[in-house]
Amino acid sequence: MLRRVVITGLGAVSPNGFGIKNFWENTCNGVSGIDRIASFDPEGLSCQVAGEIKNLDPSRYFSKADLKKLPRAVPMAVAAAIEALDDAGIDLDSFSEEDFESMGVLVGSGGAGFDFSEKQFEIFFSGQKHKISPYAISNSLVGMLSSELSMYFGLQGRSHVISNGCTSSTDAIGYAFNAIRYGQEAWFLTGGVEACVTPGMMCGFERMKANPVNFNDDPERASRPFNIDREGFVLAEGGWMMVLEEMDHAKQRGATILAEISGYGTTCDAYHRVAIMPDGKQSTRALNLAMKDAGVNKEDVGYINFHGTSTVLNDRIETLAVKQAFNSHSMKIPCSSTKSMIGHPQGASGAMGVTVSALSLKNGFLTPTINMERPDPECDMDYLSNEGKEKSVNIAISNCISFGSKNSALVLKKFSG
Repeated sequence: MLRRVVITGLGAVSPNGFGIKNFWENTCNGVSGIDRIASFDPEGLSCQVAGEIKNLDPSRYFSKADLKKLPRAVPMAVAAAIEALDDAGIDLDSFSEEDFESMGVLVGSGGAGFDFSEKQFEIFFSGQKHKISPYAISNSLVGMLSSELSMYFGLQGRSHVISNGCTSSTDAIGYAFNAIRYGQEAWFLTGGVEACVTPGMMCGFERMKANPVNFNDDPERASRPFNIDREGFVLAEGGWMMVLEEMDHAKQRGATILAEISGYGTTCDAYHRVAIMPDGKQSTRALNLAMKDAGVNKEDVGYINFHGTSTVLNDRIETLAVKQAFNSHSMKIPCSSTKSMIGHPQGASGAMGVTVSALSLKNGFLTPTINMERPDPECDMDYLSNEGKEKSVNIAISNCISFGSKNSALVLKKFSG
């Protein structure tokens, strides 16, 4: 018999709120964390706004010497993980050797060391190769993220990173979910982290014409999913971590259970490096696979956290995919894009969506999509425009779509023993 998998702890480092309490309150109230880029001078870029973390003090977690060796994503991940472990009631000081060996780390990120490698390339091409860090290789690779988390907390179970574009953390949580329910592990520290607001990354997306260019003086309105005048996604950073564990394991240690994960579906369009298949067929199939895996009916789903990036194609095709998956019921499902408030945190998107979905189930409140001013006629679902609402729902879906034409969805249930 398959084991039940539950979420017992959450942590958040988000552009619109540091810590899970601030993140949730601000997301419920439609507070934007998007502003003019402050981490470097964005003059010369067409898009000069982003969702940056404002209150992170890396020195709380690492020495100055260590920080010189690490990408920005690592202290973000550690901060979110500390909160998630604490929220789950886990005291590492009381862990036995068996406890440390039994907890794994499975985290998603598109390019966790990108900022570090970009700085090393800058040093190299300025003719100062003798100043390159001896960690230029090891700490530029995305795989270092789980290693750093494992070392920081002493966790000796499996330590893996899923790097799958914007579905990275959805897939990481999905893999952790499957490992637990099939009896391979008892619990995981899992989630997603991204720190991609850099000059090189911004310039690369500018070349793709993927970012908005007309909101530099009005940054809070720049991310506008489902609007007819949307221009593209606002790049963002952040980390959302959680503790996943087998239900009986959680109950035995007296943990508070926040929500249950019950289904995972993933597909590939096998179509294009950056574009989505126009018919939305494989995104629809991922949603259907997740619901089948969870054993839920379409009519049971009460909320969907959309990928909702604010790009012309993504919003339309995702809406089409949901309509195809839910048929007439699609018009009855409240849904929203949290990215309207924080921007697009790339590989951390799924972990963010799962966090919002879990808290929505627990608290009976559905968060809004802000900046809904001029809806696209092809985006005509209930996106909870500009205001959230109190509503008790039992089943939610977090949906993601990625470059490389990948699609992944997770089904969450309100926990009942």
